[in-house]
Amino acid sequence: MLTAPAFWGRPPGFAAELLAPVGAAWDAAGRLRRALVRPFVGPVPVICVGNLVAGGAGKTPVVMALAAWLGSRGQRVHVVTRGYGGRLAGPVRVDRAIHTAAAVGDEALLVARHAPCWVARNRAAGIVAAAADGAETILLDDGFQNPRVAKTLGLIVVDAGYGFGNGRVIPAGPLRENLRHGLGRADGIVLLAAANEPSVPVDIAAGRPTAPAMLRPVAGDRLAGRRVLAFAGIGRPEKFFAMLRGLGAELAGTRAFPDHHPFAAREIAALRRTASRQDAVLVTTAKDFLRLPRSMRDGIEVLEIEIHWPDPAALASLLAPIAVTEIADGGEPDRARR
Repeated sequence: MLTAPAFWGRPPGFAAELLAPVGAAWDAAGRLRRALVRPFVGPVPVICVGNLVAGGAGKTPVVMALAAWLGSRGQRVHVVTRGYGGRLAGPVRVDRAIHTAAAVGDEALLVARHAPCWVARNRAAGIVAAAADGAETILLDDGFQNPRVAKTLGLIVVDAGYGFGNGRVIPAGPLRENLRHGLGRADGIVLLAAANEPSVPVDIAAGRPTAPAMLRPVAGDRLAGRRVLAFAGIGRPEKFFAMLRGLGAELAGTRAFPDHHPFAAREIAALRRTASRQDAVLVTTAKDFLRLPRSMRDGIEVLEIEIHWPDPAALASLLAPIAVTEIADGGEPDRARR
């Protein structure tokens, strides 16, 4: 995956204006496709967790957190993903004991640590397989712009530190579709902020249920005061670097790679040499660590992250359309299907 152009994150300038007609054509093609396709309706509720910008907005951590939240309320939740970066077309249930990132993709391996996960290039086939395996609710990791599967609930994750960039459609900006139309199709929004990173003003459609979420490190105190060389190949590596600074780590340097970057042995060797010269320890994300061959992992620290829901009532409201309600006295959840 290529790195996003810098002008995507700035107010619209010459490049964005020049490419605006191409972006308008892209958006029109997407709307036409959505109008013509008859979507597959799954046998169980499908919650799609997507976004409106190219690259990472935090969808996968949100999917894992939602799977945990629903699972704790008695639902058998499976996740279906395309397995970006993996070679298997599926549908195949991810087995962490035998599958690698090269086979199923880094995100699928990450999700499989928290919930049953299926890789399927054909999302409808993945939904059928998951339902046949006992899933009561399916979380679709990405696919908001894909009209081939009907969504019981369509959620958009918005990165509070990036927002919608310059507000233009690809290639003039980072948007996968027109902002007004995309927000209009969403049933709800997860506004995801990261610890120690400033937020940008985000104009969200009025009336859309919104749940705030916080991306925070797990056991990050161990890095406080340590000299580290940080590297990451995620949607926005700077978010990871800012988190390390906020933990009190001393950054000897940072190395940013494109999202889903397949690390070569020579790249890791070069990082090790640099870290040794600077008397620093290498640290990366859990997603990047899974893409490293096992032979390259020794001596590399991993900073895990988790999602915290500061307003549980807002989250419950967001998921209300699938009628999962938490009973205050500890009784069984009430479920309904639409």
